[in-house]
Amino acid sequence: MFGIRFIKFQPSEYVLRYSNGKITKEGAGLSFYYYAPSTSIVVVPVGSVDAPFIFEEVTADFQTVSVQGQITYRIVDQKKVSGLLNYTLDMRGRGYASEDPQKLPQRVINLVRVLTKKTLEGLLLKDAIKSSELLAQGILQDIRTNAEIGLLGVEILGLSILAILPNKETARALEAQAREQILRKADEAIYERRNASIEQERRVKENEFNTEIAIENKKRQVRETQLEATRAVQQKQNQLQEEQMNFDTTLEEKKKELVTLSVQNAKAQADAKAYELSAVMKSLDGIHPSVIQSLAGMGMSSEKLIALAFQDLAGHADKIGQLNITPDLLQSLMKDSKG
Repeated sequence: MFGIRFIKFQPSEYVLRYSNGKITKEGAGLSFYYYAPSTSIVVVPVGSVDAPFIFEEVTADFQTVSVQGQITYRIVDQKKVSGLLNYTLDMRGRGYASEDPQKLPQRVINLVRVLTKKTLEGLLLKDAIKSSELLAQGILQDIRTNAEIGLLGVEILGLSILAILPNKETARALEAQAREQILRKADEAIYERRNASIEQERRVKENEFNTEIAIENKKRQVRETQLEATRAVQQKQNQLQEEQMNFDTTLEEKKKELVTLSVQNAKAQADAKAYELSAVMKSLDGIHPSVIQSLAGMGMSSEKLIALAFQDLAGHADKIGQLNITPDLLQSLMKDSKG
């Protein structure tokens, strides 16, 4: 009625009431009556604002990337920002009289883009894709010290880079390259496993060969030990044979000495007998044979005497005309000899 109105604001809104070009009231979350024809109300939000952004930039190797992120800020100097941008409500108090409040987020985003462009121009594509965290930290540090942010009366609360993406063709090329590297690493892993398997098999074979060599060495040692034992036995046998031969040689020498002694004794006995016979023959030299025969027959048995008688008859058979010897006579002679 008559241009007098009542208005109420939220605690997150900072209000400046102007009357006749002067600030008559200010503060957050105010409520008051005012006369519309002569009053201007400036409302500046004091809560934090999240401003998402996405834009394309070029890296040092002339590759286009899309940068997606978000910056969070809040207005800390309401009078300064209201002096640069029009935050005045319209006559009905239901909205802003201009579109200036919508320009502040874009101005902040433009500063972010300028700093992002400056950073990406010094990075290669591969480095840029992997530097989202470092990029966010660098931009945040630079934007907080930026003079334009200070002139706007804005405080930067945070900055995050959600993604740095190349275009589709470049992404496919990078994916292909990465895929090739992954496949190459997979092949290398396979080769390493094969080489490890071959190396392990080589070690097993080497151990088997070493075991066989050790077994053969043991066998050789056993054979050498057996040969040494056999040689020792043979040496012992040879020693025994040599001792036996020495004993046999000594025995044969003894036998030889015995035979020599026997021969000498026999020769001595023969010489003695020959001397005896020679002496006997010398003593009988010149004696008639019949006398010698008679002397030889002394002490002989009847059988030998009869034999000598017959021998004598046989020796003079040419002189005997006829001789009759009957069996009875012979039998009686034999009886007499036995008796």
